[in-house]
Amino acid sequence: MTDLAVEHDLSSAESADAHAIRIDNPVDGHLVGRIAMATPEEVAAAVAKARSAFAGWAGTPAESRAAALRAAADALADRADDLAELNEAETGRPAAEAREGVLAGVSTLRQYAELGPLHRGRALLGQPSATDLMVPEPRGVVVTLTPWNDPVAVACGLVGAALVTGNTVVAKPSERCPHTGLLFGEVLRPHFPEGVVRHLAGDGTVGSWLAGHTDVDVIAHVGSTATGRSLAAAAARTGAKVLLENGGNDPLLVDADVDPVWAAEQAALGAFANSGQICVAVERVFVHREIAEPFVEALTAAADRTGVLPLVDTRHRDAVHAHVSEAVAAGARLRAGGVVPDGPGSRYPATVLTDCDPGMRVMREETFGPVAPVCVVDDFAEGLARARDDAYGLAATVLTRSMEHAQRAWRALPVGTVKVNAVFGGAPGGAAHPRRASGHGYGYGPELLDEFTATKVVHVEPAP
Repeated sequence: MTDLAVEHDLSSAESADAHAIRIDNPVDGHLVGRIAMATPEEVAAAVAKARSAFAGWAGTPAESRAAALRAAADALADRADDLAELNEAETGRPAAEAREGVLAGVSTLRQYAELGPLHRGRALLGQPSATDLMVPEPRGVVVTLTPWNDPVAVACGLVGAALVTGNTVVAKPSERCPHTGLLFGEVLRPHFPEGVVRHLAGDGTVGSWLAGHTDVDVIAHVGSTATGRSLAAAAARTGAKVLLENGGNDPLLVDADVDPVWAAEQAALGAFANSGQICVAVERVFVHREIAEPFVEALTAAADRTGVLPLVDTRHRDAVHAHVSEAVAAGARLRAGGVVPDGPGSRYPATVLTDCDPGMRVMREETFGPVAPVCVVDDFAEGLARARDDAYGLAATVLTRSMEHAQRAWRALPVGTVKVNAVFGGAPGGAAHPRRASGHGYGYGPELLDEFTATKVVHVEPAP
């Protein structure tokens, strides 16, 4: 497969191959470009090169691997504007926001460049005449399958941690942002030996070929629950380790003692930022009856101010609208948005639904769009019980002035991340385990280095 040339005109990137990815601009529908998908032979060749390069890269001193990652981070920073423009063209994310995502990825690569050489094993206290060690070693060939909603930042975490610990990587970015993904790969690749990191374009079929390859040691995936479960099934047949951050249906619990206008601003931020296309976006809202009316009024006003937003493509826009339409048909009240706009592109308005029943699909499944479905509860205990009743376990937010309620909530919610009085934020380096349908394994922070290494116990005694 020929990689995307950095300087080429995307609008002329026509592929004669019928098995090509076509990307249309979400805002106005114009053709961004076409990229041919990797073939089974190209997938096999990429994995074979990664396997061949593994021994040399694993044997490279940790500080040298870190230096390569630092150089890649600097190169990525130099191309931040180019990557942001591609991201905007492919997914509709505003270039300024997309650039922030690229720079977050740069910081992540630099973080892992510092942490990699510090990743250490343990000396054990055995017999005085013996030496006993626990030594972390790279696992081998890592396949990374990354999403479209923040493509560079997420990829930097998985790829950076895998490379700095001595693994080789075959990466497949989402088929919804292949130009961004391949340019990211072009920026990284010159800073590593041949075969150490490789990017391939393709859809789920290419991902399944990679996941089913018997010479792959780790599959790291950020994306939907359905895909994650398919990957886990494939790994059960090959013996690969699977690292998954999958869908979420994150609740927002609003207590009676908070300012309803402030709470509505938090809800709007959590539900509408990046068009609701964030892994830890607010997906369902449980508000105390005492402040429900002013809260909903403020949230509706925020949705009206937000207006129409670009979704990644029409297929996704149709799925979001189906959740809204089904809820309205089942008795939900549409307070803002909820109507597909005329014209080209894949835009959708910020939407508020009230009178939502927890059994509605918009409350049970991840909508992943700018939709805030609201359910009124009689007290904090009811809201907490409803927030807990879910198949997912990624994150949750609680807005309350009560320390008692905050403590009850963070201990009771079966999720990897709980945020109190802020829908987004947190100290750098945090790492959590998603639960249930949201996946398993650390996806961020220093602990991610542990996911990409295997521990060997060594016992050495002197010969007689």
